[in-house]
Amino acid sequence: MKVVITGGGGFIGAKLAKALLARGTLAGADGAQEEISALVLADQAFPDLPRDPRLHTLAGDISDPVFASRAITQDTGSIFHLAAVVSGAAEADFDLGMRVNLGGMRAVLDAARLIGDKAARPPRLVFASSVAAFGGDLPDVLDDSTIPVPQTSYGSQKVVSEYLVSDFSRKGFIDGRSLRLPTIVVRPGKANAAASSFASAVLREPLNGVAYECPVAAATGVWLLSPRRAVEAFIHAHELPPSAWGMNRALNLPGNTVSVAAMIDAMGKIAGAQAAKRVSFRIDPRIDKIVQGWPVRFDTPRALSMGFKADPGIEAVIRDYIADENVKVS
Repeated sequence: MKVVITGGGGFIGAKLAKALLARGTLAGADGAQEEISALVLADQAFPDLPRDPRLHTLAGDISDPVFASRAITQDTGSIFHLAAVVSGAAEADFDLGMRVNLGGMRAVLDAARLIGDKAARPPRLVFASSVAAFGGDLPDVLDDSTIPVPQTSYGSQKVVSEYLVSDFSRKGFIDGRSLRLPTIVVRPGKANAAASSFASAVLREPLNGVAYECPVAAATGVWLLSPRRAVEAFIHAHELPPSAWGMNRALNLPGNTVSVAAMIDAMGKIAGAQAAKRVSFRIDPRIDKIVQGWPVRFDTPRALSMGFKADPGIEAVIRDYIADENVKVS
């Protein structure tokens, strides 16, 4: 089986690639495990990756249909579509977000459809959506019946993409599944243009001995999930049979509601008071406005019944980050 990860050069994409190489197999269209013979990462740039004869990189723009068709070829059995312009950038540059987030989705789906039209069984596709699908007047706790009403361009692009995944699945072109990801914490490396970037930086920078100025208030809540659980969720979503999804191909993933203050407190317990003292606050009205429109609390019985899992708590998330990224706490 050939597997494609769009956005494979990104943080989660690279972790997913390593997990798939270690796993070695994925469920084919008939549900039987098939050996992963090739894993193609499609992106514009790539980090250092493990040496593996199955692993290939392809550099280009996923919104270009020609590039998408080079990545997703007739022998592709599974696709993980992670490529995206992140929230803050999509809000700041509307045309860029539309081109990559919607145009990229359409290019991926059209390339996948060519396989589904010609093959006896369509390829499986797992799409990285977001809880940014929700906004506006929200209940205190969102559940599986809450209707997405996004209040950002990024959220709107994700919701439209979810509908496209569902419709292409209904038509039999693909076997699609969309996961509405919580904010992923802790992301290593440098901050990006995502409005949610603060949720990782408020832990990552102090743990690495760097002072951090948080752009939102300490009371701000975040619905979060660790990188470990996110990678597990992508693979688990892929492995579930079509019957587990039914007509509803989009899913709110489980997570944890944690305030910025609670994140700092947990970090202090693990790394010492000096780490917590490295955080100061300076509200950024642009970031704060976006973040305050996001949902904070979810009830996710459908996802839990399907076998998806949240982290045990924020302290486990922090300890996993320190272990996975070999952080020397200072």
